[in-house]
Amino acid sequence: MILLTLLAAAQTQTIDCDNAVTQSAMTQCAQQSFAKADALLNAEYRQTMAIMRKFDAEPGSHPSGDTRPGYAAALTEAQRAWVAFRDAHCRTMGYQMRGGSAEPMLVWGCKETLTRDRTEQLIDLRKN
Repeated sequence: MILLTLLAAAQTQTIDCDNAVTQSAMTQCAQQSFAKADALLNAEYRQTMAIMRKFDAEPGSHPSGDTRPGYAAALTEAQRAWVAFRDAHCRTMGYQMRGGSAEPMLVWGCKETLTRDRTEQLIDLRKN
């Protein structure tokens, strides 16, 4: 019973990511940073997709004979390809510490960086 109480307390403990020193804490902080970046990406994706749908709805947005996907479909295709690239690339980046306790931290850090970059790309797409 005491062990269960200690385990529950450890799981709810807040980590000070500015002063994390253990590999477990640093990995958890990297994962949390990625989660924040991913939430921002998803919010921006929704905004950008709304603009793409408006473009699709505009008269003349699809010239006669143009069989290419619309703006929204093209963005969906690009985003799916980008997610696959990000995940595969970052998995490879983690191999610098393959099998080590730092491998997941490298993967999360890579995913955060690429996700923040992609968010900026979507902002540029939406604004231009």
